[in-house]
Amino acid sequence: MAASDRPPPRTGPRDPGDAWVEGPDGTRMWGRFGSAGLLAFDPDRGILLQHRAVWSHFGGTWGIPGGARHQNEAAVDAALRESHEEAGVPVDALAPLFSRVRDLDFWSYTTVAAWTVRPFEPSMNDAESLDLAWVPLADVTHLPLHPHFAEDWPRLRWLLEHRPVLIVDAANVVGSRPDGWWRDRAGAAVRLLSALARAADDGFAAELLDADAGSVWPRTVVVLEGAAKAAAAPGHYAVGTGDNGQSGAGTSHGRNRDPLRIVHAPASGDDEIVSQVESALAKDPVTPITVVTSDRGLRTRVTDIGARVVGAGSLLDQLPPGR
Repeated sequence: MAASDRPPPRTGPRDPGDAWVEGPDGTRMWGRFGSAGLLAFDPDRGILLQHRAVWSHFGGTWGIPGGARHQNEAAVDAALRESHEEAGVPVDALAPLFSRVRDLDFWSYTTVAAWTVRPFEPSMNDAESLDLAWVPLADVTHLPLHPHFAEDWPRLRWLLEHRPVLIVDAANVVGSRPDGWWRDRAGAAVRLLSALARAADDGFAAELLDADAGSVWPRTVVVLEGAAKAAAAPGHYAVGTGDNGQSGAGTSHGRNRDPLRIVHAPASGDDEIVSQVESALAKDPVTPITVVTSDRGLRTRVTDIGARVVGAGSLLDQLPPGR
């Protein structure tokens, strides 16, 4: 056996997750608690691919950096940790887009997609890679791909190229609960924005956006009108970044570095929401757009031009306590 065909000698303690699991048909997969990998996407350069070491599972093929999850470790955290360990990927250079799970019942693999908020160069930090490269989307299938990644790639590519948009009718969502919002509309809007920003950090369940994924970090637009506009200035909004949560573009807490975008309606909030839908469709006619509102008139207007609608309750169910 050639040296390149052997795994390197292990140093240090082994994590309990670093083990093979076997399915009913004898199929063996790596990761006692499942595995996760990072699909890093740079719009200018493509995706970051790893040429897998010959000794590894499906060695010699190209795939994404990743590995076994630790016990009780979130898939997103595992993907970021593994990609940092294997390819030197800086966590602060990424903003999550979506996660997608391949579930075999006895084992699962979670692909975590993220786009780059600043450019970086990967580095081979261990013996698991023969090479690391940014590969344009159109060239990915020219490589000998890991078979599971090859199966998933067409859908993953579509999701990368058509990021969902979530547009929130703040006045309707705030008004859907009789919690005294009418006494302080701006304060009620601040509570909603804070809860939205915290929820956006962990991603929204795919059901909210009708997405073929696990969790989704959509491009989120919140439309404020009337007295509620005092809650936040137009621009970007993230928890813990100053007065009223206001921040500069591309900054946030936690994982999500793509904050909410605040839009002030110059007149009717409904008219502004329709305008936001039209603007998103003009940029990408097949972009999945979800509008959160329980207003019947607005529902008709946005569905007629190509958006889907969910009621305020569907969003509130995903927000953390304390809105």
